[in-house]
Amino acid sequence: MPDLNGALLVGGTSSDAGKSLIVAGLCRALAREGVRVAPFKAQNMSNNSAVTLDGGEIGRAQALQAAACGLEPDTRFNPVLLKPGSDRRSHVIVRGRPYGDVGAADYHARRAELAHVVADELASLRRDVDVVICEGAGSIAEVNLRATDIANMGLARAADLPVLLVTDIDRGGSLAHLFGTLALLEPADQALVAGFVINKFRGDPGLLAPGLDTLRARTGRPTLGVLPFADDLWIDAEDSLASPVGRRVGGPVAHTGRPRLRVAAIRLPRTSNTTDVEALACEPDVDVTWVDDPSAVRVADLVVVPGTRATVADLGWMRSRGLADAVVERAHRGLPVLGICGGFQMLCRRIVDPVESGLGEVAGLGLLDVDIEFRQAKTLRRFGGHDGRGSRVTGYEIHHGVVVRSTEDTWLVDDETGPEGARRGAVVGTHCHGLLDGDDARRTFLSRIAAEVGRAGFVPASDVSAARVRERQLDAIADLVTEHLDMRAVHRLLEAGTDPMPSVLSWLSEHRAPTSRP
Repeated sequence: MPDLNGALLVGGTSSDAGKSLIVAGLCRALAREGVRVAPFKAQNMSNNSAVTLDGGEIGRAQALQAAACGLEPDTRFNPVLLKPGSDRRSHVIVRGRPYGDVGAADYHARRAELAHVVADELASLRRDVDVVICEGAGSIAEVNLRATDIANMGLARAADLPVLLVTDIDRGGSLAHLFGTLALLEPADQALVAGFVINKFRGDPGLLAPGLDTLRARTGRPTLGVLPFADDLWIDAEDSLASPVGRRVGGPVAHTGRPRLRVAAIRLPRTSNTTDVEALACEPDVDVTWVDDPSAVRVADLVVVPGTRATVADLGWMRSRGLADAVVERAHRGLPVLGICGGFQMLCRRIVDPVESGLGEVAGLGLLDVDIEFRQAKTLRRFGGHDGRGSRVTGYEIHHGVVVRSTEDTWLVDDETGPEGARRGAVVGTHCHGLLDGDDARRTFLSRIAAEVGRAGFVPASDVSAARVRERQLDAIADLVTEHLDMRAVHRLLEAGTDPMPSVLSWLSEHRAPTSRP
């Protein structure tokens, strides 16, 4: 086992550059070497979240990275989580607990006090494990926010972390992105950037090599890895923005020759916990697609109205797009609809919301005779129970809205709190996320859907495990990292940090080739 003790930061030239994937891959690769490793993201902005064992809330990506390490989710892995409720305001979670709703300017002013939280949590982690792999947020060159930065170079400077700078070459312009990102940093920040990582490269690496040589000549920094594009990595998206309309969820299609189920997942503006539909996409004969048009809702075998950080606002959006009418129409025809958390609340008769939207009483779609009231205190808990048909179900709850009245049959029964969710004919709803990760519960649910829509011959795969699919994904990411990233260089950075690297302008001035004058 390598004698490693240290930490590094994986930063990006932009959002969705591949930071989360590379952190997960490094965590799993080091864990396979026998290293006690943990993930850390000081500040995350995502509506995809998970519940820790002690009832805290962290970003879903950090929960996946924890699994890569062989650890349960811990609030220290993501001390500050922002959950956008609109373009200008976010719900803030600190150390796993609600901190309040803030606007961009308010949050900017509060980040100084949050810097102490971040420093304490990282120090606590570093005492408990050998290695911490930190993930930056967005681009490390958001110089307009540098003075109060707690997630990128502010964190790296405070904790003296070497930085790997990652770019997504599939978007184009990556060499310029790497050079420009580095050049925008002040010299003391540049000194910590130890090398570059190219993500999602397609084609012949030999054609890229001259560009990397030029990049090194102009920055003094090596490229430590070129990771190839892998279209079979799809599970546990970092953010709902990674789930665009029209995209089929899941890996390559495996045709079995049996009838297939078509699932339309409505892509709400503030969709949360997209992993709920990913569990359905693990099935080889289930096609899951994100949609935002009424026609797709009408023709699907199953429609999923997923969770959302803005129930009332997203319900208004559904009405404005004709999606609400399409969901009601299919329900009246006896076609299946599944509502999860915020989606469940939309299916109910009445919503009273003084918390998220502040609009008070709002009419729901009325497909379930249930009333919902939002409370200031958020429900954060893990769920364990059964579905009434003998299938064991587990999951987790993250919601302000609670059921205050229901005349419907309940769908689930929690071991501790009793009835949960509601069911009327082919319409079902629950506040619980993650239920369909349970293989027996998912197979029972899909078999019922197939019977309701007349898909005779559809059979859920008996050998598919959502948990094993996730584990295979983590191993595949780790294989990519170990094969295409210079792990010896990573070990050196963890052991000794980085020697101060030159600033781009000073490097260029010292190494500029002489020019001839006429």
